[in-house]
Amino acid sequence: MKVELVTNLRRKATEILGGLEADKEPILITQHGRPAAYLLDVATYEGMTGRIALLEGIARGERAIEEGRVVPHAEARKRMKRWLD
Repeated sequence: MKVELVTNLRRKATEILGGLEADKEPILITQHGRPAAYLLDVATYEGMTGRIALLEGIARGERAIEEGRVVPHAEARKRMKRWLD
């Protein structure tokens, strides 16, 4: 992973962003020697947020099963058909 100082980001933002877009590699931005932020290209960020949303949906489903909030398959199909129509 690349590491850049926040001052370098200020000075060379266009160059750093161009490299980020080309390399698709996150950049750790440091300030006063400490990690301050990660810089990601748009495609990587959107992919990550999509995967997080999917995992959160799976977790909600697992909690529903643990809590007994389930319906028979036939009922689920009926509900989905109404939802999709």
